[in-house]
Amino acid sequence: MGEEARALDMEETSEENTTRRNHVVHDLMVELYPLSSYYFSSRDALRVKDEIISDRVIRLKSNYAAHGLRTCVEAVLLVELLKHPHVLLLQYRNSIFKLPGGRLRPGESDIEGVKRKLASKLSVNENVVVPGLEVGECIGMWWRPNFETLMYPFLPPNVKHPKECTKLFLVRLPVNQQFVVPKNFKLLAVPLCQLHENEKTYGPIISQIPKLLSKFSFNMMEI
Repeated sequence: MGEEARALDMEETSEENTTRRNHVVHDLMVELYPLSSYYFSSRDALRVKDEIISDRVIRLKSNYAAHGLRTCVEAVLLVELLKHPHVLLLQYRNSIFKLPGGRLRPGESDIEGVKRKLASKLSVNENVVVPGLEVGECIGMWWRPNFETLMYPFLPPNVKHPKECTKLFLVRLPVNQQFVVPKNFKLLAVPLCQLHENEKTYGPIISQIPKLLSKFSFNMMEI
């Protein structure tokens, strides 16, 4: 009887391990749909805070004094073009590239913030959530230890009170979708190979996205 029980336990453990492995494989597989399956339109321009560095530092200090750590969330959206993964980026004034996202409101969760910011950047307004998007895991975090301009992909152990944290979330797209882009922005599909370590053009965070995605496999879907 004891041997039969042990055998059953081993079978159950093996099935659990197989199920767990299948879940891991599924989580690391990203289905990419062609850029041509998405629709793009425009809406009124979005107000943008144009600041010099000193003004931004003043604003960061004011926000920190009022709310503490500033947390921002940004979405990594992927599409297929020419059999290669592309990231959707917002371009402002032909030289500034951004991931859709922004600052969390007090008490707002990361997932809620990602959905709201995607609505404010890529929908009619922030009250109209972009349907069909699946907000996945956080794939990277950057920290601003002090009020200087640089952010780091780690929190130094001697820093007890960081001033800002930016989190990147992988957001899976549905088969098709309409994006409504503010008139003062362009929505571009940029290949991973062009982003890779191209900090001069895309900045220190966006240029690291190819490395952050290296653990994932891409399934190029045909429609």
